[in-house]
Amino acid sequence: MPQTTVTKRVSDIMSTRLESIRMSESAKEAAKKMLDKNVSSLLVVDEDGQAIGIITERDIARGVCIHDVLSKEFKVRHLMTSPLSTIDPTLSAEMAANRMLQDKVRHLIVKEDDKTVGIVTATNFIDYLNEQLDPINPGTRVLKTLKDEI
Repeated sequence: MPQTTVTKRVSDIMSTRLESIRMSESAKEAAKKMLDKNVSSLLVVDEDGQAIGIITERDIARGVCIHDVLSKEFKVRHLMTSPLSTIDPTLSAEMAANRMLQDKVRHLIVKEDDKTVGIVTATNFIDYLNEQLDPINPGTRVLKTLKDEI
């Protein structure tokens, strides 16, 4: 019997919970907010609240360590990635994966027109793959374990 696959859109797999931080805040404040909110990235906003970049745990770890400075003295604006890699919510999840590979990023900001509506991360793809796999398959347990570790 042929198996049919359902192509999901970005809007089906994205997270709508976005946390943000101002670019004038410190790396220490960004790390603390990520820990408190249990997220791996923060949307960086300017003084008008417009999204201008993203800062990730990896950005902080690499930036602060490489420059050998105190995290409370290093500003988000020095560590953030800008411009943002974005995708439209109506595109397929596969297109999002391709965009992430092409742009060499682990976080894609989902924008509808000029409005930020969500984010796609590796965790979203693990959830998506878990839905596609047979729950009895040992590979599914590996993906679940991987998600718990992220």
